Amino acid sequence: MRLRIACSPAGIDLLRSPWERLYFPDRHTVFQSFAWNRLAAEAFADRERPYVVYAENATGAAIIPAAVTASGITLLGETLFDYRDVLVAGDGGALSAAWRELAALELPFSVAGLRGAADEWRAFDLRPFSEAPFVPAQDIQEHAAHSRAGRLVRRLERLDAGFRRYDGSSAALLRSIYRRKAVQFGAENLFTDPRRVDFMVRVLALAPAAVDVFTFETAGEIIAALVTLRDGNVRRFYTTWFDNAWAHQSPGTALLFEVTSQSLAEGLDCDYMTGAQPHKLRFRTASLPLFRAKASAEQLARIASEQAEMKLAA
Repeated sequence: MRLRIACSPAGIDLLRSPWERLYFPDRHTVFQSFAWNRLAAEAFADRERPYVVYAENATGAAIIPAAVTASGITLLGETLFDYRDVLVAGDGGALSAAWRELAALELPFSVAGLRGAADEWRAFDLRPFSEAPFVPAQDIQEHAAHSRAGRLVRRLERLDAGFRRYDGSSAALLRSIYRRKAVQFGAENLFTDPRRVDFMVRVLALAPAAVDVFTFETAGEIIAALVTLRDGNVRRFYTTWFDNAWAHQSPGTALLFEVTSQSLAEGLDCDYMTGAQPHKLRFRTASLPLFRAKASAEQLARIASEQAEMKLAA
């Protein structure tokens, strides 16, 4: 068994090649990508000390993109990654070895935002966390039936609010949106922390062509904005903001409807991401359950040991 532990961004750089081999677009999301995790490890190192474990044997390989916080072990991404997961290929023996390395820290483990309950997580204490509403591309006709939302778009157009689309190359535009988002709901908003704003501007600049920013604008002012990520054949709706002065015109809802309409017409699935907010539930045609996985230090050691024994017996 070959093991390597990366406790710094420089150490993670050495794992780039196996990380990219283990990254499967049909299973993983952008939140498991090397680029996003490497930048998170750098940006939030004082909050989440990287402790990425790579294991490889003759029958497979695995990476647990872990980090150590004041409360125990979690996965990299601070509060900004919606979906979490390990990266694994083969019969699971390498993953068991990686969990043993983490269990040796004798710390509890907790992570939220697991999509479904994959086999890699069934040994953990899994609890419902939230849901991720979405609209598959084949539901284009069902979405078009939301005639009242269509009227919201037309009403904004009559008020000279134009629909615009940008890519992720404009740091100034993105920073402006996240700064406005920071004051939208006061202290409850994640982006009141300038470090998170900086991270989003930096991470979206890594692949600007995969970022689409949609807005409604009037008289040169943005009244609603939606930051999305293109992830394979999925458009992920990451951040929505609207000007409270225009709240009576529902520009955020209108923008969600219009971007969904255009995305479905492009053949893309629309992922509204974590949360069951009313504006998401209004248009969703399906939802994916999300879970939180927890284990005490003792439970994590037992899980690692039992998984190892199962692989030996197989």
